[in-house]
Parts: sequence; C-alpha cells; structure tokens
Amino acid sequence: MPVKRVFVANRGEIAVRVIRAAQALGIETVLGTSAADKDGLGATLADRSVVLGPAQAARSYLDEKLIVHAAKATGCDALHPGYGFLSERPALARLCEEEGIAFVGPRPETIEALGDKLSARRIAEASDVPLVPGTPAMESAEAAREAADEIGYPVVMKATAGGGGRGMFFARGPEEITASFGKASEEARAAFGDGSLYIERFVENARHVEVQVMGDGEGKVVHFGERDCSVQRRYQKVIEEAPCTVMPEDVRADLHAAAVKLTSDLNYRNAGTVEFLYDVDRNEFYFIEVNARIQVEHPVTECISGQDLVGLQLRIAGGEGLDLEQSDIALGGHAIECRINAEDADHDFRPSPGRIKHWTPPTGENVRLDTFCREGDLIPPFYDSMIGKLIVHGSDRDDAVRRMLAALDDFTIEGLTTNLNFQRFIIGHPDFRNNAITTRWLEQTGLPAFAERQEQ
Repeated sequence: MPVKRVFVANRGEIAVRVIRAAQALGIETVLGTSAADKDGLGATLADRSVVLGPAQAARSYLDEKLIVHAAKATGCDALHPGYGFLSERPALARLCEEEGIAFVGPRPETIEALGDKLSARRIAEASDVPLVPGTPAMESAEAAREAADEIGYPVVMKATAGGGGRGMFFARGPEEITASFGKASEEARAAFGDGSLYIERFVENARHVEVQVMGDGEGKVVHFGERDCSVQRRYQKVIEEAPCTVMPEDVRADLHAAAVKLTSDLNYRNAGTVEFLYDVDRNEFYFIEVNARIQVEHPVTECISGQDLVGLQLRIAGGEGLDLEQSDIALGGHAIECRINAEDADHDFRPSPGRIKHWTPPTGENVRLDTFCREGDLIPPFYDSMIGKLIVHGSDRDDAVRRMLAALDDFTIEGLTTNLNFQRFIIGHPDFRNNAITTRWLEQTGLPAFAERQEQ
C-alpha cells in the first residue's frame, strides 16, 4: 500500500530533498537527526523530527538499530536512507523488513551481493556485461605481481569491500606493487574491516560514466540516460554532468542496455546506478560497480529527464510498482552539477566549518540549488563538507557551461571558506569547456593550474 509516513535517516541536502519529494506526494515525514543537526532546515521542514543521539555519527546516523527503533516508535511505514551513512548496509534494510517497514531501496540480499566488488563483477559477468580485465582477491604482493604481468601494466589495486578511492593504488611496474600492496591492504582493512585487494587494468584515457536505473523488483527496469562524472579528486566526484557527449550513439545504446540487463537479471528494486569506465581510445566500456541507492548527482538526471527520481523511489517502496515504460522517458538538453563544499581549496581542501554570515544563492531560469543551508546556520565540523549542489540545465553543453559560470558568479557565501572559486576555475578552464577531460585530468592538469594561478 502507498507510503503514508516516511522516516528520513540522513542529514544535509539529501534529507531536505527526500522531505520535499515526500511532501509533494502527500506523505508525512519524520526526520532523525543528531544533536548537531536538530535545528537545521530539515528539522524545520519535516512534519516531525527526533534526535537520534549526539553529533558523533557512530552514535546517531550509523546506528541501524536505533534508527529502526525511532522509525517504528514514530509510526513510520517506510524508511529512506538517502546516500552515505547506512544507505548501502544490508543490515539496515534487513532490520526494516523484520519490523515491517518498507525500505526505500533494494532488497538486503541485493545490497549484500553488490556491496562486495568481486561478487558484483561475477554478477556482471553472468549478465554478459563487459569487465575491465582483472583478478580475484590477491593474498600477497607476489601473487599480485604475477597477475599484473598477465593483465599488462599499468594496473590499479582496489579494495574488494569498499569504494571512494580508499585502498586504491596505481602501479606501473612490479616494483610499485611491491611498494604499495601492504599499504593498500592496511588502508582497506582500516576503512572497511577487510584488507582483500584485487587488480584491474588501468585505463589511461578514461571517462567515468554511469547509468541511472529504476527497477520494480520483479524484473522490469528502465534507465534515465547516463552521467559523466570524470572530474574527480582522489576518486571523489567534483563535477557531474548529463549526458556524456563524447560517447557515440551506438556505444551509448549498448551502455544503457548493459545497465538494464544486469539489474533486470537481479530483479533489482528501486533506484540504482551502474557505473562504468569508458575507454575513449578503444571506444569500449567496462563495468565498475553498482551503487544500490540514490546518488549525490541524481539532479542532473532529473533535469534532462523531467522525472522526480526520489518520488519514484517512494512510490515503488509503497508497492505502486513502476508505471513508466522506457518510451515514456524523453531526455533533452544538458545539465551540470557542481558540489559546493565548505573547504579551503587553497590549503589542500581543508574543511572549513563555521557560521554562514551571508548567503545569497543564484536564481534564474534553469538554475537549481539543493542545499540545507540558510543565512545564520552553523555548519558543524562532524560530517562531510558538502553544503549544497548547484545544478543548471541548458539546451546543450555549451549553454550549460555558460549558465553554470553565471550561476557561480552570482553565488555569495560569507562567514566560511568554500570551494566556489575553485569550481569557477574548473568550469572556466579551456579543457573543461572543450570537453577534453578524463578521470585523471583534474589531478594532472586542473589542480596544478589552479595552484599556479593562486601563486601569481
């Protein structure tokens, strides 16, 4: 039956986004906050808010038993995990099932199967989705060197149990594997509780391209086009756009078909993103992973598709099914999203929490700002530094770039340091404007150019 009251188990802009989507559908909202967030915009907008615990995420946003208890105690029949925190923890989805609360996301067994990267590779292989040449888990540096000799250098070592760049190291020869294997394994163990590593061929001229899908849990899956998330720093996305304009139409069609095939074979339920590397030189794409949740960058897809993805999530969770056919989804124009962070780009992107003394966001046609911030708000030091996402939608990529530059120029934030100047620099850089970027462009070219500019 349709969701009547949803518990929002997250914070920041995604909590606000879920609350607004729910309210547009006539669904009551309860927000679980930490003590640090109890007076934030999300708590103001929600029909009710409850304090889960202190500022420390481990005692609030990361306690699945506490969260499910709070959802049940407040009479919620659904729970939306947002992204990050517990969104891809099968334990939370399983607890919801046990307590009769609809989890706004995939089934726990799906999350579990896709959460391990080697398991996800096996799933992709079974669905005939192209894979980067790689290995199973490697137990030693010696085994890793032997595998890399067969794959061919350069290679990248990755944690089997995680993402976000932690536990990931490049190697251009056997000596670099020897030097990095132990460190990579320890970093993976510290971050994910599992030090297992696997190896993949490193694609030199790569784009990070991902397909947004939505499934009804019974085999029906539709896609909403792809996003290009190639502008990255330390494997963290900085700018996202849709669509990927360097990809030929036949390859694009194959990419979409691969994402749909993989997730439909899984009877995937709710929102997900199938991530790929696009090898520009070979004109081939390779599966990376599936993110079993809504993504930070979902607004660019909403802009080009005209669909409310969070609203669709809530309707599917309420048993309404997926009433969209692929032919109903028309994609148009080009959208770009810049992540606005409270951080100092001039000093190694040091976090910059503090109180917002002045806040004047850009306005205008086809400009969207997803944020939880208001003038006078205190940005706490306990969480991710992202304070908003600035999104523009243009008729084509050039138009979207122009709109983004104007929007960034019109955005004024005082009281804390942000990365607005850095985003202006990247969007205005000739390489970005000419779409001559790769996943390594920002670190190899963009950041040195930004640093040189600051020194002049």
